Amino acid sequence: MSLESKIMEALKEAMKAKDTIALESLRAVKSAILLAKTETSAGDTLSAEEEIKLLQRLVKQRKESAELYQKQGREDLATPELAQAEIIAKFLPEQLSEEAVETTIRAIVARLGASSMKDMGKVIGEANKELAGKADGKLIATVVKRVLS
Repeated sequence: MSLESKIMEALKEAMKAKDTIALESLRAVKSAILLAKTETSAGDTLSAEEEIKLLQRLVKQRKESAELYQKQGREDLATPELAQAEIIAKFLPEQLSEEAVETTIRAIVARLGASSMKDMGKVIGEANKELAGKADGKLIATVVKRVLS
């Protein structure tokens, strides 16, 4: 079942349940999928990798917005953003724990023979390929810095 059909099913369920936050977030995902499909390089369908990147971007946008609202003392605006991020994140693959990410990164560091912060770019590039969709980019960068320092 493609992401688009999963989103449509969830959208129908949210409509029946009259869940406004779920409706809003699912409509945003549907809109992002349609926009990605209309781009010249995408063609008619999105690959699984493109779908994951799209969902990660939407979750990241919601979390960043919520963080800004919280800094400004606007919990009333931050709460719906975080709720939407949770709803969208349900369509992502299971996220790895920080310990699992660190284990993978240590293996990458050993495989590449990285020893200093100079090698950070290579390690992050390899980690992003290996952990695509399974871990947040910010978490990967933090763990790589910790392992290499």
